[in-house]
Amino acid sequence: MEPVRSTRELAGVRPGDIPFDELLDAQRPTIFRGMARDWPLVRKGQESPQALVADLKAWDSGRPVVGFTGPPEIGGRFFYNEGLTGLNFRAEPVGLAAFLDRIVEGLDHAAGPSLYIGSTDIDTYLPGLRAENDLRLASAAIGGVTPTVSIWIGNRTVAAAHYDMSNNIACCVAGRRRFTLFPPDQVANLYPGPLEPTPGGQVVSLVDLRAPDFGRFPRFREALAAAQTAELEPGDVLVYPALWWHQVEALEAFNVLVNYWWNPSPGFIDTPQTTLLHGLLSLRDRPEHEKQAWKALFDFYVFGPAAGASAHLPEAAQGPLGPLDDLKARRLRAQLLNRLNR
Repeated sequence: MEPVRSTRELAGVRPGDIPFDELLDAQRPTIFRGMARDWPLVRKGQESPQALVADLKAWDSGRPVVGFTGPPEIGGRFFYNEGLTGLNFRAEPVGLAAFLDRIVEGLDHAAGPSLYIGSTDIDTYLPGLRAENDLRLASAAIGGVTPTVSIWIGNRTVAAAHYDMSNNIACCVAGRRRFTLFPPDQVANLYPGPLEPTPGGQVVSLVDLRAPDFGRFPRFREALAAAQTAELEPGDVLVYPALWWHQVEALEAFNVLVNYWWNPSPGFIDTPQTTLLHGLLSLRDRPEHEKQAWKALFDFYVFGPAAGASAHLPEAAQGPLGPLDDLKARRLRAQLLNRLNR
């Protein structure tokens, strides 16, 4: 892949001093070198993969987790099958301890299967682990919400470029990780795959960043021009905004990452992904002049200032055009369900 610029780095910053508002407003991914280096998990990983695995097993709740297994020929890239109608790996419930043993047993076999445990809730499956392995973020620093904290474990795996709907703090615990990041406006240049199925719940880019086919995906050169790369060592932390596309490569035979997801939007606000799907149903195939008219309406009601569409109305008449709360959200949802069920 052609070189891309490196992500900004800062050192000596404490977790409580991360300028989240500044980073998100500026849409500026940032690496915080060594922020998690004192975690016991990080120190165990520097001893050996076996030492870290033993520590993880000590916290295992015994609940089955989802293990992903891909044949050697996929080269660690969990992706689609040749026809994009299915996936090139299998996902199944597994015991965490047994799956960790499989990874360790294959450390010296580079041509073995790709093994991966992704997005596993730490507090549910490894209760107590965060007592000494946590950034201890103040709720106020991330919009007054509680983050979702997950662990990712595997060998040399690749998560194809995709976006998430939450802001992300990625903490490299063991091994090395390479994030290749693209701003949201590069979506057309990333050639997204089908909406269903998806390798991990989100649409992914069809481009293999390790060996891009520019004949098939010529606009990907434009995406590369806007991309940046973040190389993480154990103890490093990467913060990047929601909806940024990112490919994640685990570069060692054994890799562990802990991440924090958060989105400050109130819980009563629905996911825009639902809106996107309904837009495909109701807007995409209309005549171009109608689409442009609807775009103007969306700009006025949705994408403009939040108070713009209601500023000229008395408060009692604003209805859902005024500030949303749980009750107004319930009424809107009921109206939508009634219309969709006709």
